[in-house]
Amino acid sequence: MKNILDNLYAEDKIEPMIVVLVLPNGRAMKNDRAGGDIFSKERIEAFSTFEKDLLNDLIPFVEKEYPVLKDRKHRAIAGLSMGGGQSLNFGLNNIDQFFYVGGFSSAPNTKPAKDLISNLKEVNEKLNLLYIARGDKDDLLQISEETHNYPEDNNIAHEYVILPGGHDFKVWKKNIYNFSQLLFK
Repeated sequence: MKNILDNLYAEDKIEPMIVVLVLPNGRAMKNDRAGGDIFSKERIEAFSTFEKDLLNDLIPFVEKEYPVLKDRKHRAIAGLSMGGGQSLNFGLNNIDQFFYVGGFSSAPNTKPAKDLISNLKEVNEKLNLLYIARGDKDDLLQISEETHNYPEDNNIAHEYVILPGGHDFKVWKKNIYNFSQLLFK
């Protein structure tokens, strides 16, 4: 990701930005390994705990330690696979915090679209970009498809991108390339 963004910046294709790369397992709990029942009650609750950590700890830390613009119009959230689901869950549940939301090949932890986007008018008014993407051979393509269909059926502005490939970094790298060029314009 660093090379993609550095090259885009050198080519003057993206705005200057500070990127906080968070690569946890996405569950704020002592043993967050992916083994066992990843959808147990304890692990599902840990997803919510991670959302609180992001909003109440990580964002304030970044705003304190780095020279960032602190308003929602200068904040984006995006992720891939489980992180794609979390980005959609967290970003759409907190549009007072994020202006750009992207989910790449979102995993089964993604909430149903009707739960993600409960206030249709508010999403269209407050969100600058909703970006949903997947590979055309992704094993989890139905999740992104369902997440796209609800906004499509309800006239919610969004980008829906299908690229050649599966649930893999080839697709995700291309989405980082595409998504980052749409930010902060």
